[in-house]
Amino acid sequence: MTLVISFFVRLYMGFFSVIQRMTEGWLLGLAARFVFAAVLLVYFVRSALTKFGPGIAGLFEPTAGAYAQILPAMMEAVSYDTSQIPFMPYGLVVLVGSWAEILLPVMIVLGVFTRAASLGFIIFVGAMTYVDITGHHLDAATIGTIFDGDPTGLIADQRLLWVFLLLVLVLRGAGKISLDYLLVRWWYARQY
Repeated sequence: MTLVISFFVRLYMGFFSVIQRMTEGWLLGLAARFVFAAVLLVYFVRSALTKFGPGIAGLFEPTAGAYAQILPAMMEAVSYDTSQIPFMPYGLVVLVGSWAEILLPVMIVLGVFTRAASLGFIIFVGAMTYVDITGHHLDAATIGTIFDGDPTGLIADQRLLWVFLLLVLVLRGAGKISLDYLLVRWWYARQY
């Protein structure tokens, strides 16, 4: 019996060792960025585009909708008049948050400064979650809870999966099929 178990253990370990060697350094980062692009890229880019006004100047003048999404309680307190909100620090927070919502996902998908962009996006998701819960006063059903047996919670369940996906990129990087990899190879080639 020990020989049979030993055979299956070696078979199992051998099979998955081959799979790991074949995919080492490229598949995990590429797959994580692909899933991020397929599930979240369009959502965040569309959301970010609603936060900017028309033309080039609009890139530096967030819309009232941007203020309402990022600073809901403050906007309500000033009757949705953005001129009553000081640029420092609140307008700057809205501007940086709006830019982060578009730049970080694009950087992640392209695989450029992926670890930093993914860490920044984890912070972004945390801030977004805080604003959704405290500023937009989401109900308990929408927030959900982890370990409740119901994977449909928009905040607890979905965002936990988003953060895990981003954590993979923070810890493992974008992989060999990325701009990060090309930039590192270029940099080291320049040094020697």
